[in-house]
Amino acid sequence: MDGSIKPLTIEDYDDIIRVWSDAGLPFKPKGRDSREMMQKEMRLDVCMFFGYYADDRLIGVGIANFDGRRGWINRVAVDPDYRGRGIAGQLIAVCEEFLYDIGAIVICALIEDINEPSINAFQKSGYSTMDEIKYFSKRRSWDD
Repeated sequence: MDGSIKPLTIEDYDDIIRVWSDAGLPFKPKGRDSREMMQKEMRLDVCMFFGYYADDRLIGVGIANFDGRRGWINRVAVDPDYRGRGIAGQLIAVCEEFLYDIGAIVICALIEDINEPSINAFQKSGYSTMDEIKYFSKRRSWDD
């Protein structure tokens, strides 16, 4: 599919939330996905939000961040009307390039087992699954 990928800014916030919502990706608007938190992340040199545009409409989003040890690809979502065209794979590739360029050796993604579109996109991009790993988190609130 013809389109373009470019870095996103906080001015794209409403469109990012729209894509996540349309794609069925849950988000935390009072916590980590608030405008304020996303703006803080966007200012970090080790974090980049990428958007896929068809014409002038944002239809895909992916976030790359580096924790100093591993690269992480997060929140990849594509508008359901545009799925199956390789857009998620292109977003993953751009995130990988960013992460490798800033020093990541291993790149990871956490995906809920019910999120088949993301699982398929990462598998097609060469990622393997480690079912024996358990994910633990500690939160100040469920909004985070």
